[in-house]
Amino acid sequence: MKFNMNKKLIMSLPAILMVLLISCEKKYQSPGQYENDLFADEHQEGKAYIMSKDECFDGSELVIASSDVKLTDSSKGRGKSFFLYKVRSGKVLKTVRDSTVEMPMLFLSQYKLKIKNTDSMYVYLKKLEGYRFLKKDRNLNYQWLKAAPVYSVKADK
Repeated sequence: MKFNMNKKLIMSLPAILMVLLISCEKKYQSPGQYENDLFADEHQEGKAYIMSKDECFDGSELVIASSDVKLTDSSKGRGKSFFLYKVRSGKVLKTVRDSTVEMPMLFLSQYKLKIKNTDSMYVYLKKLEGYRFLKKDRNLNYQWLKAAPVYSVKADK
């Protein structure tokens, strides 16, 4: 009788342990559920950050005021698309790297700029990153400052 009782106890012990383990199981909670977005009121879905004129000027390595900026070439399809612009003439307002800037000059933009042919505009540029074959082939040194919009010189006056 004693052996039969021990056998039942041994057989039911794993079942009892499983019930205890399942009842004590703690559900994993992702740390994402505890996050507080401190800048929730500043976020706007679908809207890119647009720099002010002062931020553009401070963030640029070369700033030119020109009324002679034209789209000369573009690449779409394979890889990242880009647009090449030519500045034929203009007034250099800021330069960090070069003491003189030779005109005409080319610069690259990763998106198409909304240029109005009637207005003089500010060209905000920084040192070209990547595109080493294009840089060598086309003698490119600068690219458009990423978050900079096209600002008209007339709006400044």
